[in-house]
Amino acid sequence: MPSSPGITIVGLGPGNPNHLTREAWELLSSTEEIFLRTSQHPVVSAFPAALSANSFDELYESEETVEQVYAQIVARVLELGRRPRGVVYAIPGNPFVAEATSTEVARRARAEGLPVRVVQGLSFIEPVLAAVGADLLPQTAIVDALDLVALHHPLFPPHAPALVAQLHSKEVAGEVKITLMAQYPDEHRVQLVHAAGTESEVVENLPLHEIDLSPHIGVLSALYVPALGEHTSLEEFQDLIAHLRAPEGCPWDREQTHLSLRRNLIEETYEVVDALDAEDPLALQEEFGDLLAQIVLHAQIAAEDGEFRMSDVVHGITTKLIARHPHVFGDLKLGDADAVIANWEHLKADEREAQGEPRGILDGVAAALPALGQAEAYTARAARVGFEWPNIEGVLGDVAEEIRELRKAETPAERASEYGDILFALVNLARWLKVDPEAALRSANARFRQRFDYVEAASQAQGRELKDMTLDEMNALWEEGKATLG
Repeated sequence: MPSSPGITIVGLGPGNPNHLTREAWELLSSTEEIFLRTSQHPVVSAFPAALSANSFDELYESEETVEQVYAQIVARVLELGRRPRGVVYAIPGNPFVAEATSTEVARRARAEGLPVRVVQGLSFIEPVLAAVGADLLPQTAIVDALDLVALHHPLFPPHAPALVAQLHSKEVAGEVKITLMAQYPDEHRVQLVHAAGTESEVVENLPLHEIDLSPHIGVLSALYVPALGEHTSLEEFQDLIAHLRAPEGCPWDREQTHLSLRRNLIEETYEVVDALDAEDPLALQEEFGDLLAQIVLHAQIAAEDGEFRMSDVVHGITTKLIARHPHVFGDLKLGDADAVIANWEHLKADEREAQGEPRGILDGVAAALPALGQAEAYTARAARVGFEWPNIEGVLGDVAEEIRELRKAETPAERASEYGDILFALVNLARWLKVDPEAALRSANARFRQRFDYVEAASQAQGRELKDMTLDEMNALWEEGKATLG
């Protein structure tokens, strides 16, 4: 029996009875009754014969979720702990390593004044690391498989290894591998460890995408995921940028400010657009890296100046996206993408009002946007509140009317104004046609460049200079180029 009322939580170790601590064995030998989170543990068969063991295994069958099972277990252990004789509650491994019930039992028991005694046990970590020949330091992530199942992307950095606990079924392993493959290649070599530290220990070295095919997966299975390699995490990259800004870093990087980097940020952004237009994934990967360098560099400068940190940037955008997606993270029901956009604008307006900013429909469109993009944003926002032509014929008529007004313009200022109106009307037409005006013009520029290069090359092949050719001769080469190049 426990020496005093209350709750005694004992760790049974990872599975080998020889790994029980001396304190744990003495407790088991002197106790008449014990309650197990689960009896599916090899040490149970080695209990002293006089020990009466009860388990909560039936809850795993009666409850729908693991969370519900754990909640029921916690409630029952607390109830048992209130008895005059208290309760001994045993869990696999260590009571405070990858064990949700014991931490909650201890927290709630202490909150209501129940005595809590903790008898330590070896965790699953030590024998798993021994099985794969790895050290926990400097930065191994310890992850619960059931937490990974609920994610779309791992929350730990890939430049360091990870140890995934409680991979207790093929179904869980299948879900875990899908989450991990969002960050690791399908063929990334991992190690499945079963019954670590026991006579039945099995270590499988296999590609990530095959882990759910293992015939050995069970309640004592864990997954060791070796590091993806150096220079693969955002955390490493942030440290690199900080090093460049440090006294022992790069003189150029140390001199930069937010304003001095403005041109670099714009240029890198347009290089990303070039890669998008070229539909070149490798170039896009590289240009995203260059753009990321600008963002992280600005964040480092801000951190040094006490303005904000990268964690503030991430927290801000994460909070904003959650707030602006109540149809995903809340109870709001929206039927289609148009309803999502309309609600997005409403939420943005509410945010501006809460911050004391103007609430106009067009507020928030960046003044520094390229003119075509700015015009597109203005027309789209106005259309969302009904300021819109009823059909495309009205839009085409507006374009024609603006051209007529340009013909009537008499002064340079009037011509510039009317020409701007034509461009604005054409951007509105592009929106109606679901055409990106910036991309369309860039594509037209590329075609012009390609065809004019053809004209120039063809004239040189004839031994002539373009300046010496007539317009009809150049047009003939132009049409030839169109036919050849498309």
